[in-house]
Amino acid sequence: MRQVAIVGGGHTKFGVRKATWKELVQEAGKATFASVRNLTPRMVDSLFVGAAEPERFAFQSHVAPLAAEQLGITPTRVLQRHELACASGQSAIRAAWMSIAMGLSDVAMVVGVEKMNIPNLPELQSSMACVLDREWDGVHGASAPPFFALCAQRHMHEYGTTREHLTEVRLKAGRFAATNPNAHFAKTFTKEQVEKSVEISPPLRLLDCSGITDGAAGLILTSAERAREFTDTPMYIHGTGQASQGHNLSNMESLTTWTPLKWAAKEAYRSAGIRSRDIDFAEVHDCFTISEIIVTEDLGFCEKGKGGAHIASGQTDIGGRPVVNTRGGLLGMGHPLGATGVSQAVEILWQFQKKVPPKRQVEGDLALAHNLSGSANAHSILIYGRRPK
Repeated sequence: MRQVAIVGGGHTKFGVRKATWKELVQEAGKATFASVRNLTPRMVDSLFVGAAEPERFAFQSHVAPLAAEQLGITPTRVLQRHELACASGQSAIRAAWMSIAMGLSDVAMVVGVEKMNIPNLPELQSSMACVLDREWDGVHGASAPPFFALCAQRHMHEYGTTREHLTEVRLKAGRFAATNPNAHFAKTFTKEQVEKSVEISPPLRLLDCSGITDGAAGLILTSAERAREFTDTPMYIHGTGQASQGHNLSNMESLTTWTPLKWAAKEAYRSAGIRSRDIDFAEVHDCFTISEIIVTEDLGFCEKGKGGAHIASGQTDIGGRPVVNTRGGLLGMGHPLGATGVSQAVEILWQFQKKVPPKRQVEGDLALAHNLSGSANAHSILIYGRRPK
């Protein structure tokens, strides 16, 4: 297998955008091409599109050729759309990585995009509920906020996690997001604002939840041998892992230990030839504050049950290790489903290239990106490195 490098990345502003699905693709594509030297659209032989629900949000299917047309490229080797709900973007990156590693593609583009804000809010919410088991979990009201609230309640019961620990996750996300002009919620919050925001599903409040967001991001991947044609500072994919266990909530082994995450992490670390302690910084899937706490534990960044205290002590902030969610996380950036995994990769690339503001810049050679999807029953991980493996 060939080693694979990411040589450029572009990003749109995340938020409530007037731009259409097509226009978001165009914006991300323009920014991505502008980030790579010596690259013309004709050189891109493959396109991988991460898009979770364009049929419901934008009333558009068959989106891969549509995106290629908007980007001005004519794929001659691979053209695919990837749907894995909240992990659709990372799913597209993993497929592009495999395609280049196996020699099927030489220069591949990944675009993650979601246009989520539509005029009818109930229609939007019913579409989001389709991610879970609609005929069983859905009719019992087990959409994302109640599910993650159950996880938080149980984590508090088993490990003594507190309301203050959840608040610390949100405060950190705000501090980082305030440095990121692409963030949907680029501002800080006070403890009082977090803990007095509208109660959604106890103990979760409005500011414990990621937003409904429009946005897109893009990447260019090629073989390590060709990477220096396009940039002096490529980023390399060192390893990956993915695992899933069931779908229906009643089949989860535990609300507080996400078994498929531990499986995916074990495989990601094995394939990269590293341990969790080698990770310098990470982008993890904090769709809700409790998620970052559980993910921090199950990735092995701290002792099980101590995630809340670990984050509250500043160990995942600047000066700690690994630093987590420097772009502002899903809580600060918002969560356009198909774009999130790609946005995380762009942040890590820009960290390695020292293109982020000094206030959130971190040092290090190894980074991890994590996405979960559904009721935390599927987890995807990529390990990125500043240098070749």
